[in-house]
Amino acid sequence: MAQGLLRFITAGSVDDGKSTLIGRLLYDSKTIFEDQLESVERASKQKGGDGVDLSLLTDGLRAEREQGITIDVAYRYFTTPKRKFIIADAPGHIQYTRNMVTGASTVNLAVILVDAREGLVEQTHCHSFIASLLGIKHIVVCVNKMDLVDWDEACYEQITEDFRNFSSRLDIADVRFIPISALDGDNVVLRSTRMDWYDGPTLLNHLEQVHVAADRNMQDCRFPVQYVIRPQTDTDRDFRGYAGRVAGGVFKVGDEVVALPSGTRSRVASLAIGERTIDMAFPPQSVVMTLEDDVDVSRGDMLVRPNNQPEEVQEIDARICWLDEQAMRPGMRFTLRHMAHEVTAKVSEVVYRIDINTLHRIEEEAPVLEMNDVARVKVRCASPLFMDDYRRNRTTGSFILIDPSTRRTVAAGVQYS
Repeated sequence: MAQGLLRFITAGSVDDGKSTLIGRLLYDSKTIFEDQLESVERASKQKGGDGVDLSLLTDGLRAEREQGITIDVAYRYFTTPKRKFIIADAPGHIQYTRNMVTGASTVNLAVILVDAREGLVEQTHCHSFIASLLGIKHIVVCVNKMDLVDWDEACYEQITEDFRNFSSRLDIADVRFIPISALDGDNVVLRSTRMDWYDGPTLLNHLEQVHVAADRNMQDCRFPVQYVIRPQTDTDRDFRGYAGRVAGGVFKVGDEVVALPSGTRSRVASLAIGERTIDMAFPPQSVVMTLEDDVDVSRGDMLVRPNNQPEEVQEIDARICWLDEQAMRPGMRFTLRHMAHEVTAKVSEVVYRIDINTLHRIEEEAPVLEMNDVARVKVRCASPLFMDDYRRNRTTGSFILIDPSTRRTVAAGVQYS
């Protein structure tokens, strides 16, 4: 039975083989076009290497190909008979940690590569911590380049033990380990004949089977309104629909709802996906909802159930990753975007920074956040927001901070109440 869509990210340190792994997935699953393969073959010959360099399937930017590194998040799409996939290939360099944050914000699973010769390094800790911070519930640790350690089981076992010891302090529910050689294809799509001591699934087999539907919050009904539809035609003059993506729970025709922040109540009159009417809507469906009453609902409002409402907060206890090259100091003012709603806000306090290698708190008298720093902060908003704890709902529990003068996104944050 088809499992639907899986979004996953590949992460790890520089030269751990992330791009090669994705290229191997696409190549061995026979999901690349002939012209793509021909282009990669030509580029491989120009580099002077032996055979086809599969990493070039994802290292699409010219700067990346010239330097042999990944500096941007590259997205790839492929399908097998069992599932559809969206892959995000995250950069390995420490200065591009912010790219990993944006790439990981919407995924269900993270594939973290570890070089079998090096073991756990700084970026292993960093990417694992970010995966935990962003609420990714499924981690696959691929111990890569097993061919360079003579397929040694003891080496693999040592790395898995080290990662278990580190990840025990993180909020990750499901961690799996797979020994692979992305270059040769061992245990990526096809089972390796050179590691008979490993009896688990291949990477693709695990990706096809992992169950992520249960990760969605189906209890707390949340419908953030992204757009109000008001056709200005004679036949539809009285139509008023609310378009958005269901962020939690199940909405049915006839359900009583309350609009936040106004508190006005009504009932669901209809639900539709495109031209097709439906009886119920659930995450992550994008739908148009109409109400029985002509209530005042605008972009940025949220429709919820009367007996199950998010927390109204004006000061957010948050964990943020600072993304901007300009340092952040307490008291700076920003535009905070929470789903489709924007308010003026400021970071009133930096409680502590977090050492992503040791997970220890760094408490300072006058803390300043540099690019890629992760910290616990207090964010004060000019008007209240309706939020859930991020561990309960990733959509309603997250936000970004925007520089009001440049409109650059300077930080990504999550609420942990």
